[in-house]
Amino acid sequence: MAESDGPSLPSARPAHTPLLRAERFVWLTARVLEQRLFAYRFLNGGADPVERALDAYRNEDGGYGHALEPDLRGPVSQPLHTARALHVLDAVGRCGGQRVERVCRYLSSVSTADGALPAVCPSQRGYPVAPFVPVVDDPPSELLATGPVVGLLHRNEVWHAWLFRATDFCWQAVDALEASHPYEIEAAVAFLDAAPDRARAEAAADRLGRLVRERRLAALDPDRLDTYPVAPGYAPGEHHFPHDFARTPVSLARAWFTDEEMARSLDFLAAEQQEDGGWPVRWRQWAPAPALEARAGVTIEALRTLRAYGRYVG
Repeated sequence: MAESDGPSLPSARPAHTPLLRAERFVWLTARVLEQRLFAYRFLNGGADPVERALDAYRNEDGGYGHALEPDLRGPVSQPLHTARALHVLDAVGRCGGQRVERVCRYLSSVSTADGALPAVCPSQRGYPVAPFVPVVDDPPSELLATGPVVGLLHRNEVWHAWLFRATDFCWQAVDALEASHPYEIEAAVAFLDAAPDRARAEAAADRLGRLVRERRLAALDPDRLDTYPVAPGYAPGEHHFPHDFARTPVSLARAWFTDEEMARSLDFLAAEQQEDGGWPVRWRQWAPAPALEARAGVTIEALRTLRAYGRYVG
């Protein structure tokens, strides 16, 4: 039987559940891609429509552009767009085959001298970009860009020549982390959760967990946010919580937090759903369109996290 283009909707759903409120928000505001992804994750929608929506962002060089990552505008391929594309493919079980082979060729073409990824290539210059995203002529290797991509490819058992040096870079970057910030730690977790050397990954995660607690990088008490520092360059109030580091119970970062701390974090996440049904963007907002486009993705991830921990969403 051919896969349906649309979700198979139940005849009736409980009113006023978090999921139903979020569904209205998605239909009202989201791009086609996030509408298709929401339908796949929560409404029995198919994977094929998600892939077709994602194709609109793919370029001839095998990378992705066209503001797939909302804070980078313009058509050119960028590593952060391509990381977002791999996240979508992973979500629908399509992170493999010729499509990912093309992606890996693109990643090879934009890698730095040490085989890793920059966050943004110089080709972004001339197109609108968030003011907190630097565009430089010779961008450095970034764990922030490389870790999640390498983790996704390892989790999907993708083997490509690009992965060998990129994996080595991730290990070196993780082992060197002494002073860091939440987004970089989250990128390290994305790598460690799927790194093939599990014993080494567990040891590295244990060390990072101590760093997170010592540096107070996770807000453990949402009722006392003013007692937790915000990382330099972050927006006012851009705190990160236990659920940001451990998005599922099987993440290595889950061991960093007590059951009580995680419960408070999930309570806070659930309460953040806004009146319009969506979750807020916590990072710095610099233009209306990127902020609105990002909210649908943030909303989908919030629902995923709550459901992963057994919280009722509908």
